[in-house]
Amino acid sequence: MWFKNLQIYRLPSPWAMTAEQLAEQLARGPFVPTLGTEAQSRGWVAPRGDGALVHAANGHWLLRLQIENRLLPASVVNAEVRKRVDALTELQGFGPGRKQLRELRERVVEELLPRSHPVPAGLYVWIDPHAGWFIVDAATPAKAEMVIEHLRRCLDEFPLTLLHTQDSPSYQMADWLASGYAPAGFTIDRDCALKGCSEDKPTVAYQHCTLEGDEIKAHLASGKLPVKLAMTWDDRVSFVLTEKLTIKRLAFLDLLKEEAAQNAETAADQFDADFALMTGELSRFLPALIGALGGEMND
Repeated sequence: MWFKNLQIYRLPSPWAMTAEQLAEQLARGPFVPTLGTEAQSRGWVAPRGDGALVHAANGHWLLRLQIENRLLPASVVNAEVRKRVDALTELQGFGPGRKQLRELRERVVEELLPRSHPVPAGLYVWIDPHAGWFIVDAATPAKAEMVIEHLRRCLDEFPLTLLHTQDSPSYQMADWLASGYAPAGFTIDRDCALKGCSEDKPTVAYQHCTLEGDEIKAHLASGKLPVKLAMTWDDRVSFVLTEKLTIKRLAFLDLLKEEAAQNAETAADQFDADFALMTGELSRFLPALIGALGGEMND
């Protein structure tokens, strides 16, 4: 349940919604497995498996959007279409036209989808209604948008905004690399990627390298800007910061996970302990990161 990515959004602080009200509105969009020719199904499920659509603990909430995609490889569709095209060509003496071919493909997909293999997946959401955090554990903004879109269908009101900081993450990361100094509480690790601003956007990436010396500075001087930078905060949380202000490869110190496991007697206890420690760390980490980027930009 430990988050690995952070897509960061803002809610009003505090958010005028109770856990009970949220659960009642989420019930408008529960998960139902794909039926018939549906290629995908989305809906809310209990994050802890106990029936509650909102898992509330210490003022923090956890949601889970369940997603089911039917896997229908293009190669399977193409093979069946080719077989039917050959049969149709032999029957009528000439090949199908563009419109007929499109309709044939659509018919093949409709017939094969119900027999395809359903692939389950899920996305967790952490909400701090007091501080106004809305965080999706998703590797890409597109996946986070799936969560947000389904929430908008369920909630009466959903005043969500994307987090923006006063300073650009790219320019700040460039400053940290050029000076060799990270902001207070942070350290620079050994991975980064820089991209040029010219039309061909030349990119250079470093992995497991010391990010010091003339080579990095030469790339910065040539106009390249960091698009990814691996860092550690407070010797407790490691992560990769991107130019879009998303967090990837989020990892919590093993000692934290051991601490969570010490007093857990059941799986439910372990889930609660993990959630409490994770949200506690992130509640301190996010303000520190925003501070390092010049503070939050308010509309």
